[in-house]
Amino acid sequence: MHQRRNGSHRAKKDDLKPWQKEQWCIPEVSSALVSRMEDVLNVYQQPYDPACPVVTFDERPVQLVSETRQPIPAQAGQLERYDYDYEYKREGTANLFEVFQPLLGWRHIDVTEQRTKIDFARCMKDLVDVRFPEADKIKIVLDNLNTHDVSSLYEAFEPAEALRIASKLEFHFTPKHGSWLNMTEIEFSILSRQALGQRIPDIATLKRVVDAWQTTRNADHITIQWRFTPEVARQTLANLYPSI
Repeated sequence: MHQRRNGSHRAKKDDLKPWQKEQWCIPEVSSALVSRMEDVLNVYQQPYDPACPVVTFDERPVQLVSETRQPIPAQAGQLERYDYDYEYKREGTANLFEVFQPLLGWRHIDVTEQRTKIDFARCMKDLVDVRFPEADKIKIVLDNLNTHDVSSLYEAFEPAEALRIASKLEFHFTPKHGSWLNMTEIEFSILSRQALGQRIPDIATLKRVVDAWQTTRNADHITIQWRFTPEVARQTLANLYPSI
C-alpha cells in the first residue's frame, strides 16, 4: 500500500488525487500495468479525426427508490414539503451505459434494465451504425469487465454481423486497478452529483433525468481537460514502472 506522510501523519485517502487513490489497491509494479496505462494516455493525445474517433465507454448501476408518502404540494410563496421521516422503498436497479467523446464534448447515455453481454453488444452496434456510421475505425477506451469483449458480439448477432461490427472497433483497455484512466468515470461522478441525488422510482423517470442532463452538456459541448500524459505519468508514477 502506498502512502504519503506529512510529518508523522499519514495522508487521508479522501485527500488524495484520483491516481493516488488507485495506488492504494495496486498490488505490484508490472510492465502490464504501465503498458496499458501509456496506451490509453497515448490514445487521449491523438488529434480529432472523424474517420477514427476516440471515445470512452463505461457503465454503472443506479438504485431505483420511491417515496413511501406523497409530498405536500407547493403553495404560493412556499416550497414543496415532505411529510415523512426519510422512509423510502427500493424499486430494484437500472444500468447506465455511457459513450463519451472528449474532443467534441459529446456523450450518449443508454438506460437499460441490466448489463449483460447482449446489452454491451447492442451498445457497440449502436456506436458503429448510429453514432459513427462514417467512421473507418472507432477507438474505445474501456475497463476489463468480463462483458467488454468481442465475444459478446457473437452472442448477440450472427457471425457475419458480429465480425462486421468488430472490424470497426479498436479496444484500448485500462490497466487492472486503473479504471480511473477512463474519462467516463469522471462523467458519471458529475452526473451523480448533479442529477442523481434525488429519489428516482423507475426507469422512465431515470431516462428523463439522464436525457435532460446529457442534452444540456452536449449543447454546451462540455468536456474534460485531461492533462495526464505519458510524460507526466513517468514522473509522478515513476515508482510503478519496472526498473531497467
